[in-house]
Amino acid sequence: MKLLKTCGAICATLSLITLHGCGTDEENSTGLLEVNGTKDPYLVQYLVPGSDFLSIHGITFDSDDKLYAGSVMGQSIHQIDTLTGESTVFVGPPEGMADDLEFGPDGTLVWTSILTGQVHARRPNGEIFVVADHLPGINSIAFSPSGRLFVTQVLWGDALWELDLAGHNPPRKVIENMGHLNGFDFDKDGYLYGPLLYKGKVVKIDVDSGQMSTLASGFKIPVAVNLDSQDNLYVADTALGRLLRVDIKTGEKTLVATVEPGIDNLAINSRDELFITNMNDNAAIKINTRTGASRTIVRSDISVPGGLDLIEDNGKETLLLGNLFTYSTIDGDSGEVTDIKRGLRDHFEMPMSVNIQGEHVVVSSWFTSGVEILDRNSHQSLAVHHGFQQPVDALELIDGTLLVAEHGTGSIIEVSEDGDREVLVDEVPGIAALRQGSDDDTFYATDVLNGQLLEIDDDGDIDIIAEGLSQPEGFDVAADGSIVLAEVGKQRIVRIDPASGEITEIARNLAIGLPPAQGTPPGYIQTGVAVSAAGNIYLTSDLNTAVYKITPQ
Repeated sequence: MKLLKTCGAICATLSLITLHGCGTDEENSTGLLEVNGTKDPYLVQYLVPGSDFLSIHGITFDSDDKLYAGSVMGQSIHQIDTLTGESTVFVGPPEGMADDLEFGPDGTLVWTSILTGQVHARRPNGEIFVVADHLPGINSIAFSPSGRLFVTQVLWGDALWELDLAGHNPPRKVIENMGHLNGFDFDKDGYLYGPLLYKGKVVKIDVDSGQMSTLASGFKIPVAVNLDSQDNLYVADTALGRLLRVDIKTGEKTLVATVEPGIDNLAINSRDELFITNMNDNAAIKINTRTGASRTIVRSDISVPGGLDLIEDNGKETLLLGNLFTYSTIDGDSGEVTDIKRGLRDHFEMPMSVNIQGEHVVVSSWFTSGVEILDRNSHQSLAVHHGFQQPVDALELIDGTLLVAEHGTGSIIEVSEDGDREVLVDEVPGIAALRQGSDDDTFYATDVLNGQLLEIDDDGDIDIIAEGLSQPEGFDVAADGSIVLAEVGKQRIVRIDPASGEITEIARNLAIGLPPAQGTPPGYIQTGVAVSAAGNIYLTSDLNTAVYKITPQ
C-alpha cells in the first residue's frame, strides 16, 4: 500500500512536468503552469513586515522579572518574553494606552494614558479602574520606596503630582513649571530623581517639600532615569542615543552605551539588568551596563505607519511615509526603509499624513497640531504652520493653494502664502484624507463619519462621488482616473469610478481599522494609500504595523 501511494504521488508529479513541457493551454507567458480559477486578479503581500506593537514606550518589570511594555497609539500593554521577543496582550484597547507604567507593592499595575489625560490601574485580580482624570499630558509614573504614587505631566502640562491609589485623597500638586520632568525614579531614601526635557539636566526632588536641586547637566534631551539596587543612576539622553551612569552623590557622569537616537524609557530588573525602549525603531533592547553591548529583544522597521505618497523615477517606485516618530522612505521593490528624520533627534512635525505636489511634500500631524512643507528631494523644511486644531491632512493644490483638514473645527481651511487662513468648507468633522481632484481647481476628500467620498471645488461646493462606505480613510487617484480607497470599516480596499460612483472590491481581510482613542480624530491613524502608474497599490496597516503591496496580476 505504501508503495502504491508513493507511485501515485510520483506519477502525478511527472504528469504535471509533462504537461508543463508540452506547453498546454493553461501555461502562461512566464512558463508557469496555471489551473483555471487559481490566479487572483491581485497579489497581496507585505512589502514591510509588521510588529505586535504600534509604538512602544514605557517598560517595567513585575516581581517575577517579567517585562511589560506600553503602547500609546496601539492603546495596549504587552508582556514580552525577554529571551524570545514573543509578546502577549496584557491590557488591550482602549484602557491599555500606556506611556509609562509601574507595579505597586501589592502587584497593582498603574499606567498613564497621555492622550486621554487619565491614569489607569489593574489590580492583581484583573479589575481595571481610573485613578485620576483630567490631567493633560500625563506621562511618567513611579512608586516611592514607601509605596506612594507619583506622576508627571509633560508637553501639554508641566507638573509633578502625588496620587492616592485608594482614592481617599484628591491629587496633590508637588511642584510645577519645572521644565517638563519625564521618566523618574526614587532612591532608597525616598528622593526623586528625574530629567528635565527642556533644560538638559537631571534633578533631585524632595517630594514632601517640593525642593528641587540640580544633580547633573550638559545633556541634550534627557528623557528618563532609573536606579539599580545599588542606587546607581542611569540616564537616557535620547537625542544623542546615549546611556550614562550618574553618581547621585557627586553628579559625575560615565558613558555606558551608545545606541540609535530615540530612546523613550528604561527599566531595571531585580538582577540589575537594564532594558531600554526606542520609539523610532519600535524596539526593546537589553543593554550590558559593563561593556555597552546591546541585544535587541523586539524591533520593527516602522512604528506608526500612517499616510503615504509615491515618487516615480525611471520606473523606480519610492514611498514617502508619515510614520509619526519618523519621516521615512520605502523602496517599492525591496521594502527597505530609510529614516530621513527621527523624532527627538531631528526637529520636524511628527508626520501622520503625506501629500506630494510637484517638488513639495506636505505633511500634517494632529499629534503636534502642525503642518509642514518639505522639499521633495532634499527633505529640508520650507515652511511650518502651527496652531491648527487636530489637522488630519493637508494638501497643496497644483496652483499652490494650501488646504488643511482641521478635525477640531470640522473645517477645511485655505492657507495663503502669507499664512492667512480662511475657511473654505465647514461642518465636515469626519474628513480623514485629501488628494488633488480631477482638475486644478478641485480636490477629493473622504468623510469617515458619513461614509462618503467627496469632490470639492475652489468655491467650497461639494459633490458626493460615492456614499454608503464604511469608514473610508486614505485613498489615491490611479492613472486611469479611478480612485483606490481604504474602506477600513470592512477591512478592504476598493476602486471607485468617479463618474458613476460604482464600487469594485480589490482585496479584503486586510489588517486595517484600529478604533480611535478617546478625544482623537475618527480617522485616528490614517490608513494611507498610494497607487503607481503601473497599478501597484501600497497600503499601510495600523493593526499589524506594516505596509502592504497589492500588485495587479
